[in-house]
Amino acid sequence: MDVVASAVSACTRCDLCQSRTNAVPGMGSGESGIMFVGEAPGRNEDFRGRPFVGRAGHILTEALEKAGVSRKDVYITNTVKCRPPNNRNPHRTERESCKDYLDAEIRLLKPRIICILGNVALKSLLGDDGITSKRGSIVKKDSLVYFPTIHPAAVLYNPQLAHTLEQDIKKLFTILDSDNGVIH
Repeated sequence: MDVVASAVSACTRCDLCQSRTNAVPGMGSGESGIMFVGEAPGRNEDFRGRPFVGRAGHILTEALEKAGVSRKDVYITNTVKCRPPNNRNPHRTERESCKDYLDAEIRLLKPRIICILGNVALKSLLGDDGITSKRGSIVKKDSLVYFPTIHPAAVLYNPQLAHTLEQDIKKLFTILDSDNGVIH
């Protein structure tokens, strides 16, 4: 992963590199075989150069802890590695510019399951939108297994969604535990 992180840090493939403070490669452990993929870094992530360290990151960490999982045991990344201005959603061209990095992370990590966080990541990974209809269920594509759920930032705008996110994360780990990590 160090090679990918170095490439991300030096990237100039799109205009986002001009306004970033830091590129934000993925981080965490690949030991569990679980990868979380969000949309793009926010202000805190851009400043610190680490994924999910702002308010949405705290919500994700809390949901993981409620499922009995430590954040250090999962790998966390984004579809886009630099912060879009004003926290707007990344454009298609920006997602495409970062696709090779995400593909490399997936190829190197070989995750048993990829938890998709939100609609932008769903669009990037599955070419689909409609997180509401897909959330909380297993989706298979190109020999990979995905588990879409809401983005933790959605909880900031609608606190009632915290329970939904927490239940989905618990369900993800229940599926893995009950199947001994093998998903049919």
